[in-house]
Amino acid sequence: MPIAKVKRVFARNFQYHGELGASVSVWRDGKEILSIADGWCEKEQQNPWTQNTMVPVYSCTKGPAAAILLQLLEEQGMTPETNVRELWEKFPHENATIAHMLSHQCGLAALDKKTSVWDYDEVIDAMEQQTPNWPLDDGHGYHPRSYGFLLEKIVRELTGGRPLGEVWWEKIAQPMGIEFWIGLPESEFGRMARLYPGKMDKSDLDSGFYREINTEGTLVRKAFSSLRGLNSVREMNSPEAWQCGLPAMGGVGTASALAKFYQLAIGRIEFFSPAVLGWMRGIRVNGYDRVLLRNTAFSCGFQLDPLDNFGRKERHFYGLSKSAFGHPGAGGSHAFGDPSNGLSFAYTMNQMDLSPMPGIKSLEMVKALYL
Repeated sequence: MPIAKVKRVFARNFQYHGELGASVSVWRDGKEILSIADGWCEKEQQNPWTQNTMVPVYSCTKGPAAAILLQLLEEQGMTPETNVRELWEKFPHENATIAHMLSHQCGLAALDKKTSVWDYDEVIDAMEQQTPNWPLDDGHGYHPRSYGFLLEKIVRELTGGRPLGEVWWEKIAQPMGIEFWIGLPESEFGRMARLYPGKMDKSDLDSGFYREINTEGTLVRKAFSSLRGLNSVREMNSPEAWQCGLPAMGGVGTASALAKFYQLAIGRIEFFSPAVLGWMRGIRVNGYDRVLLRNTAFSCGFQLDPLDNFGRKERHFYGLSKSAFGHPGAGGSHAFGDPSNGLSFAYTMNQMDLSPMPGIKSLEMVKALYL
């Protein structure tokens, strides 16, 4: 049974891979078929990690954040082909569509003007003045931190200035019973686990990505650092970080909540229209990523496994199906939906690894799910 194999991998993570506290949730056809939680919320082992434990999930936030934007577009008679300048007059690209923006093609990954993630107006002003990092329709590059401000700006324009996280909670999370917040209320602080940073080893230092991120002036370094604030794991353990509601990296919730969201996103729990479901899963860009320095593929807001020249998957972060999509979070959190098989998966933990992509702890569970 695949579920029994997932359980065994989950247990081995504690034995062999330094797991501290973690949850995994698997849903199929609208029902949760696996929910496991074990370990501790902190190294002092004061609070057991349970199925109700929440933790920051970094870029796993990007999926729910993109979903609310897509929902708003449809409600207002627009599509991802809408020109960004119809909603944002000073956007740097004259011909960019919202689909370009959602699939990391607009070249605003790194900003020349140093800005703070705590100052929304400052970031938007810097974006409006920015010469794009590359021309439109000339490839793509992951926008690790600036992405949330792109989404936030469009959502505010569509809603008369309301924060994205507030609209997400009102329109999707609360009515559908999804315990995932982009801006956590104080009433939920007691459920939060403490994050611990991963450690770099020689193999990390030898990789092209980490050479670039540690070299002053590179696009990779600027993409991850030109928006200052919340750069350390210690900062992410603060109530201010939980409350700030940054759509690129500020989401908090349970594994079960993330996996349930992806049941909505693949249409196995009825919520999104067929049009929105198609926008989420359809590949918009596939190939070499200027920031992650590897091949990636993106739909409107979600990551997919890239395809080679023969249409075959180059890797299996999202299982076996070419239609599966989701988003990882820095340090190891991971979530996706597989519409072909009715499956969704989410993994959350507090002992991070050192990578913006999924690691062995989650990927071995994904592999077991399909055996």
